[in-house]
Amino acid sequence: MRLTVIAIGKLKQGPERELAERYRGRFDDLGRKLGFRGLDIHEIAESRARDAAGRMAEEAAAIAALIAEGSSLVTLDERGKSVDSAAFAAQLGRWRDESVPGTIFVIGGADGLLPELRRKAKLCLSFGAATWPHQMVRVMLLEQIYRAATILAGHPYHRA
Repeated sequence: MRLTVIAIGKLKQGPERELAERYRGRFDDLGRKLGFRGLDIHEIAESRARDAAGRMAEEAAAIAALIAEGSSLVTLDERGKSVDSAAFAAQLGRWRDESVPGTIFVIGGADGLLPELRRKAKLCLSFGAATWPHQMVRVMLLEQIYRAATILAGHPYHRA
C-alpha cells in the first residue's frame, strides 16, 4: 500500500521541512519492510479565489485530481476523530492487509476542506480541538505515520 499526503500550501525551507523530511525518511526505511510502497507528498498551491467557498472549491478540485481510485481517504480536520497512536497504526495495518492500494491523507488550506470532500473520507482525523499551523500538522502527521510503522514492526520507538 502506498501512502500519500496531499497538503494545501508549500512547506518552506526551515526546521519544519527538515523535521518532515526526517520522519518521511524514517518511514520509508521501515515502511518498505512492512509492505508499504512508499510515502509521497503532493503540495498544492493555495487558491487565490476571492472568497472562502471559492478557495475551498478550487482546492478540492485539485485534491480530487490526485485521489487514486480505490484508495482510503483520510482528512485532517479539527472536527475529526481523535485516535491514539495504536489505533491509528491498527487502521493502517488493516488497510494494508486488505490490499487497499493506497491511503491518502489530506491537509486542507487556511479555510479548511470542502464539506463534500470531508464526507468522502473513510476517516477524519483531528489532532485535538486546538487550531494548528498547517506546517505543524504535516510534521505531526508524518511523525504519526512513522510511529504507526514502528508499532506495526514492534520497534521500541513507541512506548505506551
